[in-house]
Amino acid sequence: MAGSALVVIDIQNDFCPGGALAVASGDEIVPLVNGLIADADHVVLTQDWHPAGHSSFASTHPGKDPFQTIDVSYGPQTLWPDHCVQGSEGALFHPKLEWAKAELVIRKGFRPSIDSYSAFFENDRRTPTGLAGYLRERGISNLTLVGLATDFCVAYSALDAVSEGFHATVRLDACRAIDLDGSLAEMTQRMRRAGVRLA
Repeated sequence: MAGSALVVIDIQNDFCPGGALAVASGDEIVPLVNGLIADADHVVLTQDWHPAGHSSFASTHPGKDPFQTIDVSYGPQTLWPDHCVQGSEGALFHPKLEWAKAELVIRKGFRPSIDSYSAFFENDRRTPTGLAGYLRERGISNLTLVGLATDFCVAYSALDAVSEGFHATVRLDACRAIDLDGSLAEMTQRMRRAGVRLA
């Protein structure tokens, strides 16, 4: 039987209530995710890990505000509040996340000029994180994705998982969304169309 893995996306302090880019009720999923981690054969985590002054931060662009969109070399880029800065408290995993069982932590967004939503590729859609190769070498082809946020990092990771030939299931009860201008409905529809299983 093909191997299965749980992919836990960005359950970090800055994405939880009180954080710099808080997802509403983001911390509510932690107990459920902990249960899924305990039951999983293999666990992979992703961690947003930006250098200070990252190009996706609104503060890097004078006169721009968070959640505005600019055009960059790889297309439209949403500007965010400074968040998950390398080594900061906000970049740490939520203190109640029981993540010690993780076999791999993929850090993304560490290149100063490219943002990164997906666990598989940077936002230029060309620079891989190495996750696909790691999973293939381990014989893992079935992925369950959980975490923050449903309509950004979870959805982009699930879409890339399918495009890379993996079977992907998103546990919606173990995710929470930002829902920026209808992004949750749009990304849910995109995942369904791509063949991501929504559970």
